[in-house]
Amino acid sequence: MKILVINAGSSSLKYQLIDMEDKSVLAKGLCERIGIDGSNLQHTNIGLDKKVRIESAMKNHADAIKLVIDALVNPDYGVIKNMSEIGAVGHRVVHGAEYFADSCIIDGKVKEALEMCTPLAPLHNPPNIIGIEACEKIMPGIKQVAVFDTAFHQTMPAKAFMYGLPYKFYEEQKVRKYGFHGTSHKFVSREAAKLLGKAPEELKIITCHLGNGSSVTAVDCGKSVDTSMGFTPLDGTVMGTRTGSMDPAVVTYLFDQGLDSKQVNTLMNKESGVYGISGVSSDFRDLSEASKNGNKRAQLALDMFTYGVKKYIGAYAAAMGGVDAIVFTAGVGENDNETRAAIVDGLEFMGIKIDSEKNNKRGTVDISADDATVKTLVIPTNEELMIAIDTLNLVEE
Repeated sequence: MKILVINAGSSSLKYQLIDMEDKSVLAKGLCERIGIDGSNLQHTNIGLDKKVRIESAMKNHADAIKLVIDALVNPDYGVIKNMSEIGAVGHRVVHGAEYFADSCIIDGKVKEALEMCTPLAPLHNPPNIIGIEACEKIMPGIKQVAVFDTAFHQTMPAKAFMYGLPYKFYEEQKVRKYGFHGTSHKFVSREAAKLLGKAPEELKIITCHLGNGSSVTAVDCGKSVDTSMGFTPLDGTVMGTRTGSMDPAVVTYLFDQGLDSKQVNTLMNKESGVYGISGVSSDFRDLSEASKNGNKRAQLALDMFTYGVKKYIGAYAAAMGGVDAIVFTAGVGENDNETRAAIVDGLEFMGIKIDSEKNNKRGTVDISADDATVKTLVIPTNEELMIAIDTLNLVEE
């Protein structure tokens, strides 16, 4: 079966068409500037290594989906003969709140629940819903599946997801830790189990999704039991432009200094993190280069990041009563050997120790030292494939 994976933003739409027989990507692309002048589609036929850019007006997401289908069936650069070859569509949905603990086939009740989740993700859920409705319009009769960034973390116990606010704020306003990057954490934790030749239920794994946005998750017996991101993706480690965890009284203090809620929100999400600390960049490659050239603030930003991730590893090992494997994934986790080394440095007492030569390798690799008692793995994430797998499992039930 061929699965179309859709990730709809407010003015963009990413897609991949995946053949589930061999889990290969047949085509992928991006629709940009939907509803804006200059809209275009960038499409790649993977087998032919052929890329095309199509300039075409897209008034809405339905126009974008139609353009995607036209590209997929195009005789020159397409990969299927007609739309009927698409067995199902898997949609990335950012927030499922407590309504969804797993992926699900979309129907009217599901869409109603998605609307109720919108206040928790006002920038992300609306375009996700628009993408679903666009596919329903252009692809009638083809099953649509929602795969949630938050669903994997719905197995967290209350002691991990509750905040120390009066309980009514949880009951009435749904204020709690939700966690994000769940599709990535789910994928790499399962791949880690395969690599170790064990069932997920036999393992305690700490997955580190490290990039411009970063989160760390404790996966005990295949289930998320705690994660660093919280009510929003702002919580947890210092990130590219996000503050990470800090004393909440800082926010009220900034209000007292004359900033309003929008200014503080922008400050914490877009102007902080390693970018705000260094004054250089949110790109870890730039920070590394600046640090080597003597920029102390760039080195401080790197130190804060690695220290924060190290603390989460220690905390989650304690929470689970041990750890069998550490997994690094996402842009920084997969590609930055220096950051990986800095994070695990000093954790030898826990049995975590890496081989410096292995740590220089790319791709899926076990970088553990021979005498390590805890495995350290690098596993490239593949959220699109995880979405496709969940979609296939649901439509074949």
